[in-house]
Amino acid sequence: MPLIPEEPQIHESAQGPRATPASGRTAPTPRPVPGPRPAAPSRPGRPGPLRPAPPVQRTPREVAAKPGPSGPAAGDAAPAAPQIQLIPASAEGALDAAEEAVDLLLDSGRAPGDVLVITTGEQHPWAAHELSFGETAYWAQHDAGDDVFYTDATVAGRVASRPVVVVAVNGGAEAAAASALSLAHSRATALLIVCGDPQRINSVLGTSV
Repeated sequence: MPLIPEEPQIHESAQGPRATPASGRTAPTPRPVPGPRPAAPSRPGRPGPLRPAPPVQRTPREVAAKPGPSGPAAGDAAPAAPQIQLIPASAEGALDAAEEAVDLLLDSGRAPGDVLVITTGEQHPWAAHELSFGETAYWAQHDAGDDVFYTDATVAGRVASRPVVVVAVNGGAEAAAASALSLAHSRATALLIVCGDPQRINSVLGTSV
Protein backbone atom coordinates (compact mmCIF):
# COMPACT_ATOMS: atom_id res chain seq x y z
CA MET A 1 0.00 0.00 0.00
CA PRO A 2 1.56 3.28 -1.07
CA LEU A 3 2.49 5.84 1.53
CA ILE A 4 0.86 9.26 1.35
CA PRO A 5 3.25 12.02 2.31
CA GLU A 6 2.08 14.00 5.25
CA GLU A 7 1.92 17.80 5.21
CA PRO A 8 4.63 19.31 7.24
CA GLN A 9 3.50 20.68 10.54
CA ILE A 10 4.30 24.39 10.88
CA HIS A 11 4.15 25.88 14.32
CA GLU A 12 1.90 28.94 14.81
CA SER A 13 4.79 31.15 15.77
CA ALA A 14 6.43 30.51 12.43
CA GLN A 15 3.26 30.97 10.38
CA GLY A 16 2.55 34.43 11.65
CA PRO A 17 -0.76 35.71 13.08
CA ARG A 18 -3.85 33.79 12.07
CA ALA A 19 -7.18 35.19 11.06
CA THR A 20 -9.37 35.99 13.99
CA PRO A 21 -12.76 34.38 13.95
CA ALA A 22 -14.48 37.65 14.87
CA SER A 23 -13.60 39.60 11.74
CA GLY A 24 -12.71 36.91 9.33
CA ARG A 25 -9.95 39.15 7.97
CA THR A 26 -6.38 38.22 7.79
CA ALA A 27 -3.92 40.52 9.48
CA PRO A 28 -1.98 42.74 7.10
CA THR A 29 1.39 41.56 6.20
CA PRO A 30 4.21 43.62 7.67
CA ARG A 31 5.36 46.47 5.38
CA PRO A 32 8.84 46.31 4.01
CA VAL A 33 11.38 48.67 5.50
CA PRO A 34 11.33 51.82 3.32
CA GLY A 35 14.50 52.52 1.45
CA PRO A 36 15.78 55.82 0.04
CA ARG A 37 13.00 57.78 -1.71
CA PRO A 38 13.53 57.97 -5.46
CA ALA A 39 13.84 61.39 -7.02
CA ALA A 40 10.49 63.02 -7.76
CA PRO A 41 9.61 62.94 -11.41
CA SER A 42 9.51 66.25 -13.20
CA ARG A 43 6.18 68.04 -13.18
CA PRO A 44 4.31 67.39 -16.40
CA GLY A 45 3.72 70.44 -18.49
CA ARG A 46 4.06 71.89 -21.95
CA PRO A 47 7.66 71.73 -23.07
CA GLY A 48 9.07 75.21 -23.71
CA PRO A 49 10.85 76.20 -26.89
CA LEU A 50 14.46 75.32 -27.09
CA ARG A 51 16.69 78.37 -26.85
CA PRO A 52 19.60 78.57 -29.23
CA ALA A 53 23.02 78.63 -27.72
CA PRO A 54 24.33 82.18 -27.09
CA PRO A 55 26.67 83.49 -29.72
CA VAL A 56 30.33 83.47 -29.02
CA GLN A 57 31.35 86.74 -27.40
CA ARG A 58 34.10 88.63 -29.12
CA THR A 59 36.97 89.80 -27.09
CA PRO A 60 37.87 93.51 -27.20
CA ARG A 61 40.94 92.60 -29.20
CA GLU A 62 38.82 90.96 -31.89
CA VAL A 63 36.49 93.94 -32.08
CA ALA A 64 39.38 96.35 -32.34
CA ALA A 65 40.97 94.29 -35.05
CA LYS A 66 37.88 94.54 -37.23
CA PRO A 67 38.46 97.32 -39.78
CA GLY A 68 36.01 100.18 -39.56
CA PRO A 69 34.68 102.48 -42.24
CA SER A 70 37.12 104.90 -43.70
CA GLY A 71 36.72 108.56 -42.88
CA PRO A 72 38.03 111.30 -40.56
CA ALA A 73 38.50 110.44 -36.92
CA ALA A 74 35.98 111.67 -34.37
CA GLY A 75 38.51 114.10 -32.91
CA ASP A 76 39.03 115.69 -36.32
CA ALA A 77 35.42 116.97 -36.58
CA ALA A 78 35.18 120.70 -37.23
CA PRO A 79 33.88 122.71 -34.24
CA ALA A 80 30.30 123.85 -34.51
CA ALA A 81 29.72 127.53 -35.32
CA PRO A 82 28.21 129.60 -32.50
CA GLN A 83 24.59 130.65 -32.57
CA ILE A 84 24.15 134.34 -33.50
CA GLN A 85 21.55 136.60 -31.91
CA LEU A 86 20.89 140.20 -32.93
CA ILE A 87 19.53 142.77 -30.47
CA PRO A 88 18.42 145.96 -32.29
CA ALA A 89 19.76 149.12 -30.69
CA SER A 90 21.09 152.49 -31.70
CA ALA A 91 24.78 153.25 -31.41
CA GLU A 92 23.99 155.24 -28.24
CA GLY A 93 21.94 152.42 -26.72
CA ALA A 94 24.11 149.47 -27.80
CA LEU A 95 26.10 149.45 -24.56
CA ASP A 96 22.94 149.41 -22.43
CA ALA A 97 21.54 146.60 -24.56
CA ALA A 98 24.74 144.63 -24.05
CA GLU A 99 24.49 145.15 -20.28
CA GLU A 100 20.91 143.85 -20.30
CA ALA A 101 22.01 140.82 -22.33
CA VAL A 102 24.74 140.06 -19.79
CA ASP A 103 22.25 140.33 -16.91
CA LEU A 104 19.91 137.88 -18.65
CA LEU A 105 22.78 135.46 -19.25
CA LEU A 106 23.79 135.50 -15.60
CA ASP A 107 20.18 135.17 -14.43
CA SER A 108 19.74 132.13 -16.69
CA GLY A 109 22.65 130.35 -15.01
CA ARG A 110 25.67 131.33 -17.06
CA ALA A 111 28.84 131.69 -15.04
CA PRO A 112 30.38 135.18 -15.15
CA GLY A 113 33.62 133.72 -16.47
CA ASP A 114 31.74 132.41 -19.54
CA VAL A 115 31.00 135.90 -20.88
CA LEU A 116 33.17 138.32 -22.86
CA VAL A 117 31.97 141.80 -23.92
CA ILE A 118 33.60 143.70 -26.80
CA THR A 119 32.84 147.34 -27.66
CA THR A 120 33.53 148.87 -31.09
CA GLY A 121 33.47 152.49 -29.95
CA GLU A 122 33.83 153.98 -26.50
CA GLN A 123 35.21 151.65 -23.84
CA HIS A 124 32.95 150.08 -21.26
CA PRO A 125 33.25 151.97 -17.93
CA TRP A 126 34.56 148.83 -16.20
CA ALA A 127 37.37 148.42 -18.72
CA ALA A 128 38.32 152.08 -18.46
CA HIS A 129 38.37 151.84 -14.65
CA GLU A 130 40.49 148.66 -14.53
CA LEU A 131 42.95 149.95 -17.10
CA SER A 132 43.61 152.91 -14.81
CA PHE A 133 45.45 150.47 -12.52
CA GLY A 134 47.69 149.30 -15.33
CA GLU A 135 47.49 146.78 -18.12
CA THR A 136 49.16 144.06 -16.05
CA ALA A 137 46.38 144.01 -13.46
CA TYR A 138 43.76 144.40 -16.20
CA TRP A 139 44.90 141.37 -18.21
CA ALA A 140 45.47 139.35 -15.05
CA GLN A 141 41.73 139.48 -14.46
CA HIS A 142 41.19 138.26 -18.02
CA ASP A 143 43.56 135.33 -17.50
CA ALA A 144 41.87 134.40 -14.21
CA GLY A 145 38.54 134.02 -16.03
CA ASP A 146 36.51 134.49 -12.86
CA ASP A 147 34.26 137.35 -14.00
CA VAL A 148 32.73 139.01 -17.06
CA PHE A 149 35.54 140.62 -19.00
CA TYR A 150 35.11 143.86 -20.96
CA THR A 151 37.44 145.00 -23.70
CA ASP A 152 37.33 147.11 -26.85
CA ALA A 153 37.99 146.25 -30.47
CA THR A 154 41.46 147.80 -30.51
CA VAL A 155 42.91 145.21 -28.07
CA ALA A 156 40.37 142.40 -28.39
CA GLY A 157 42.81 140.28 -30.40
CA ARG A 158 44.49 139.32 -27.12
CA VAL A 159 41.40 137.78 -25.51
CA ALA A 160 40.88 134.02 -25.29
CA SER A 161 37.80 132.08 -26.35
CA ARG A 162 34.72 132.01 -24.12
CA PRO A 163 31.34 130.32 -24.50
CA VAL A 164 29.46 133.60 -24.96
CA VAL A 165 30.69 136.80 -26.62
CA VAL A 166 28.59 139.98 -26.60
CA VAL A 167 29.45 142.76 -29.05
CA ALA A 168 28.18 146.30 -28.52
CA VAL A 169 28.37 148.17 -31.84
CA ASN A 170 28.43 151.56 -30.11
CA GLY A 171 30.36 153.53 -32.70
CA GLY A 172 33.75 153.38 -34.30
CA ALA A 173 34.72 153.04 -37.93
CA GLU A 174 33.10 150.51 -40.21
CA ALA A 175 36.35 148.59 -40.49
CA ALA A 176 36.66 148.44 -36.69
CA ALA A 177 33.14 147.03 -36.37
CA ALA A 178 33.82 144.42 -39.06
CA SER A 179 37.04 143.41 -37.36
CA ALA A 180 35.37 143.18 -33.95
CA LEU A 181 32.52 141.01 -35.28
CA SER A 182 34.89 138.69 -37.10
CA LEU A 183 37.02 138.33 -33.97
CA ALA A 184 33.98 137.81 -31.75
CA HIS A 185 32.72 135.07 -34.06
CA SER A 186 36.02 133.22 -33.79
CA ARG A 187 36.15 133.58 -29.98
CA ALA A 188 32.57 132.52 -29.19
CA THR A 189 32.21 128.77 -28.76
CA ALA A 190 28.44 128.65 -28.13
CA LEU A 191 26.69 132.02 -28.55
CA LEU A 192 27.41 135.37 -30.21
CA ILE A 193 25.16 138.29 -29.30
CA VAL A 194 25.43 141.50 -31.33
CA CYS A 195 23.80 144.71 -30.10
CA GLY A 196 23.43 147.61 -32.53
CA ASP A 197 21.78 148.85 -35.69
CA PRO A 198 20.42 145.80 -37.58
CA GLN A 199 21.09 147.24 -41.06
CA ARG A 200 24.69 148.03 -40.23
CA ILE A 201 25.26 144.74 -38.44
CA ASN A 202 23.81 142.66 -41.26
CA SER A 203 25.99 144.39 -43.83
CA VAL A 204 29.06 143.81 -41.66
CA LEU A 205 28.16 140.21 -40.83
CA GLY A 206 27.70 139.44 -44.49
CA THR A 207 31.33 140.24 -45.20
CA SER A 208 33.10 139.38 -41.95
CA VAL A 209 31.40 136.23 -40.59
